[in-house]
Amino acid sequence: MTPIHPDDVLKRAAEVGEALAPLAAGVDTGQADPGRPYAVLRESGLLGALVPREAGGLGLSFGEYWRLLAVLGSHNGAAAVGFNMHHVVLGALADSAGTPLPPAADRFRTWMQDEVVHGRKLFASATSETGRGARLRGMTTRYRLADDGEHYVLNGVKSFVSLAGVADYYVVAAAAEGPEDTAEVSHFVVAADDAGVAFGRVHGLSAMHGTSTAPMTLTDVAVPRSRLYLGVEGMSLFKVVREPHWMVAGYTAAYLGIAEAVFEYTVRCVTASPSRAASPAVQQELGRMSARLRAARALVHEAGDLVDRERGSIEANASVHAAKYLVGEVGPQLAQDATRLCGSAAVSRSQPLERLIREASFAAVMPAKPLDCLEYLGKAAVGVNLYDARAFAW
Repeated sequence: MTPIHPDDVLKRAAEVGEALAPLAAGVDTGQADPGRPYAVLRESGLLGALVPREAGGLGLSFGEYWRLLAVLGSHNGAAAVGFNMHHVVLGALADSAGTPLPPAADRFRTWMQDEVVHGRKLFASATSETGRGARLRGMTTRYRLADDGEHYVLNGVKSFVSLAGVADYYVVAAAAEGPEDTAEVSHFVVAADDAGVAFGRVHGLSAMHGTSTAPMTLTDVAVPRSRLYLGVEGMSLFKVVREPHWMVAGYTAAYLGIAEAVFEYTVRCVTASPSRAASPAVQQELGRMSARLRAARALVHEAGDLVDRERGSIEANASVHAAKYLVGEVGPQLAQDATRLCGSAAVSRSQPLERLIREASFAAVMPAKPLDCLEYLGKAAVGVNLYDARAFAW
């Protein structure tokens, strides 16, 4: 595709979304290659959405990125979630734009941005572990510095790795060898073809099959020191606590897009019957759906823009938790309303609404979970020091 002018990002996102939409059903049922949507995204020019313009990217802010992600999510929810997995691990680089870094960190930033922009390489996150989810504290995947002093050695198992077998690189969270409850968590960029990397069978999920999620095993994987994320050990937990907008809320806009798609389908379903569309009772139901969706959209936009203005502030962090919680509530609510208004069309596998209903519920399993969001908001309300890592189970 032709290069994108920054002012035309949402237009390009809509065009790419139209190309992704026909792929959703086949991937969902396992009858199509799950890698095909990501081939479309590689060619779209959108992989560098967060890379600064001077490095060849689009230079989008967090709020602008959320708007882009919502557009993609309204066309193909699973592809949008996978697309966000790529940008979750680019988030810290985006946040460091324009900031002078130590030489090792600067070389890492330049390398990773170049791989994305010029190499069209796809990155993914490998954090979740069985029984722990995406929590960093107490992680069982461990790393140590090799005897040669030039490599780190990683061992462990990740339970849910999206883009398994699709991405080129995986940013792996690992704890330093030592006590079980160590907070010394770092991230390392592991290549898909590094020796000792293996993926299990893709999970048979009830929805989001298109994220190609599978377990990942790391057996004595040697990672060059140059692939230590931003060249710094032990900063991962600190970053998540102080600036959680990527780790705990990046998915939010993708699920907002799914909610938008549920509402749009319901409107099409109702207006196909002029007599139903003229019913005051039906109009009231649509009005309730519209109000809920507008509230979620407004909060997502407000939270994204607040991160751009006050990144890391308590109010910005609380806003992204509130947005994540509300979208996770509104999506399933709209799905229930759509089922009631559309009838059998809602459960027919021949219609996209059935898939959207299943996908909307998955917002609740993505970090931060609903109760985690509420706990954060409650702690903020009573004045807990939210910059203290001990205040959380992360």
